[in-house]
Amino acid sequence: MKHQLHIIPSQQIDINKWNDRISKSNNGLLYAKSFYLDAMADQWHGLIIDDYRSVMPLPWRKKYGIIYLYTPAFMQQLGLIGDETIDAETVIQAVYSFARYGDYLFNFTNHAFETSVTCKNSNNYILDLSLGYDPINSNYKTNLRRNLNKSQADNLQYSPSENILAAIELHQQLQAQNIRHGTHADYDRFKKLVLLLHTQEQCILRTVKNKTGEILSAALLLKDDRRIYNIINATTEEGKNTNANHFLMDQIIREFAGQNLLFDLEGSNIPGVKNFYEMFGAFNQPYFHWHFNKLPWPLKLLKH
Repeated sequence: MKHQLHIIPSQQIDINKWNDRISKSNNGLLYAKSFYLDAMADQWHGLIIDDYRSVMPLPWRKKYGIIYLYTPAFMQQLGLIGDETIDAETVIQAVYSFARYGDYLFNFTNHAFETSVTCKNSNNYILDLSLGYDPINSNYKTNLRRNLNKSQADNLQYSPSENILAAIELHQQLQAQNIRHGTHADYDRFKKLVLLLHTQEQCILRTVKNKTGEILSAALLLKDDRRIYNIINATTEEGKNTNANHFLMDQIIREFAGQNLLFDLEGSNIPGVKNFYEMFGAFNQPYFHWHFNKLPWPLKLLKH
């Protein structure tokens, strides 16, 4: 069967069909929804196969007149979403027709692209909350149990919060240096996006405070019908000393356990972060980083 592939600007996309495809596909993540892309990407086109049978967001920028793909801040994985039976090489060639250079993150089901192009695996840790708290807790590592016992001795307080902007600013203050493309403009965009999601009950903020009410750790979570996304997690120095983030994650798991949701911990290849999530018994559901450079010489030497 011959498929029809089109790459069109976001403004020309049938947004209802696009978002419906994301919602109905098991690999359709929140990052690929049109409003998320509109908020966080400088520009984006959509690769559309047949009548929105499959879609693939393509965030892009331009330098020296050359279009290149890039990964916007606070956007972990995109890739081909929907029916994946189409030949991966056909999709790759379509991308090359639009952009000859860039970095792109395929989602966790896009294994076919690993053999079509050179990809690098990136860790992403997942917990199945539907199992219930006790079965999840039974897989906690010994070190985690020890740290949770210490945190309980410090009388830490877990609570919901509505102070979303303060949590984002705390993250910006403590973690911005670790976020790719984490500019002030990125954070300003993200604040607007999160406030929008909050009105739609798709944003959850949980904090851990000490006895005097100071925030030691905060997690800003985004939510759709399938996942809770640990999009922002920030812990102060005092919080690190009191294992506040261990306590925070455990309390979030306890609160949402039993619901038919995955807790998407967002993962990391950094050993310390990787080990932290593995302590909760989370399983690795990797996604795939693709870097490509098909520019002619001497443009091939250029980097964004």
